[in-house]
Amino acid sequence: MATNGAAGAILYGYKACGTCRKALVWLKDHGLELSMIDITTTPPTPELLRRALAQEGGRSRLLNTSGQSYRALGAAVVKAMGDGPLLQALAADGRLIKRPFLVTPAGPILTGFRQDEWQQALLCPLALLGSLPAPRADRSPQGSSADPVHLSVRRYPPG
Repeated sequence: MATNGAAGAILYGYKACGTCRKALVWLKDHGLELSMIDITTTPPTPELLRRALAQEGGRSRLLNTSGQSYRALGAAVVKAMGDGPLLQALAADGRLIKRPFLVTPAGPILTGFRQDEWQQALLCPLALLGSLPAPRADRSPQGSSADPVHLSVRRYPPG
């Protein structure tokens, strides 16, 4: 179940992971609730992993380098893998993926828990605009495209 700015978000994590637990507490403290999908039994799809890899511009924020699965493979083996085999390995073993792994409603994928990034992605009104439907083409716009856009933002305490 998701509420507020988290509607449409998907959270992958592991219940024994301290960072995942911190993320869930942060979500609750901000009036957001998400069910967590166990990343060890149901890892993200190769397509989500491909998007995360492209978005991050590198592997470092996608890989759980402190985990047993990564150590068992070895850094040299992982480094030698092409992107295709790496994505297949990640999709096959969720313990290789940095967690929590959050797919936001507006599209960005966040790996790990960094409060400032999560706040921007889930609480910032402009980030939420990415999840709104596009305007209908059969309606004429009011004003010109040169007109400035004015937003009013009100913050309410969570709860």
